[in-house]
Amino acid sequence: MADHGTHTSSAMDYEQAHSTYAGFLKGAVVLTIFSLYVLVALCAFAFIDRGNVLIGFAGLIIGAIALIVDLRAGNNWYISVGWLVIFGLFTAVMVS
Repeated sequence: MADHGTHTSSAMDYEQAHSTYAGFLKGAVVLTIFSLYVLVALCAFAFIDRGNVLIGFAGLIIGAIALIVDLRAGNNWYISVGWLVIFGLFTAVMVS
């Protein structure tokens, strides 16, 4: 029979597995925050009477830039979440 070798836990590359998991988590956070930007922009498109396209697309573009800045800066998401709160509150005020 062919010798297939044994795979034990000592043969695993833990650093590579850890970096892959960290990248997965970072991507999941970015995707979640961007989905929330899209949700707020869709509310702006649907319910704001004047300037809805400008407000919606401006919020999405500024949000994408904030996400890129936070992604390059590290694991703190202060700028993106802060802009999401401001964008959401501004949309809520314009709707009411």
